[in-house]
Amino acid sequence: MSYLGHVYRVQVGDLVRELPLFRVAPDVIIAIFNMLGDTEVVEAAAELLASRMPTGAETLIVPEVKAVPLGHALSVKSGLPYVVVRKFRKPYMENCLETQVVSITTGAPQNLYLDGKDRALVQGRNVVLVDDVISTGSTLKGLRQLIDQAQARIVGEMAVFTEGPEGAWPGIIALGNLPVFKDEDVTNWGTA
Repeated sequence: MSYLGHVYRVQVGDLVRELPLFRVAPDVIIAIFNMLGDTEVVEAAAELLASRMPTGAETLIVPEVKAVPLGHALSVKSGLPYVVVRKFRKPYMENCLETQVVSITTGAPQNLYLDGKDRALVQGRNVVLVDDVISTGSTLKGLRQLIDQAQARIVGEMAVFTEGPEGAWPGIIALGNLPVFKDEDVTNWGTA
């Protein structure tokens, strides 16, 4: 991954942020949205997503790491509990549900774990999957597999942003879409 010295401007509610553009593959450039530590964006996104919460939702499911603050803020705003799906199994985690996906960030297989202590919040319940950005859908696919194992029902899928062609994620409740750029798209942009 290499930073190109360019940014892409996005809006979350009334907040504007400039996202750095990175080349992640030959002729594939994406805007990196990282809400960790940006309390204003986390709170604004949670407020907007809470207002669009699917009817009947009982539990929020959030993958670690970057979506965790969003899951927490959305839990506070909606009054729903949230469960963090982990990427690494810790020694204290027992009776986990587990699945494997291929991460877009690393290009390598990655395991997802639902801790046994959280199963009561998921099993047989109506859940909403929540992430910061949905790009390839690999994490979403893994979350769906875990929810299927937990015999729960997905009543909604939410993200701050989807990524890719506009309209590529019609079932996702999102606040915006991040385009994927080619080299020719950014050649004449000014630097950050």
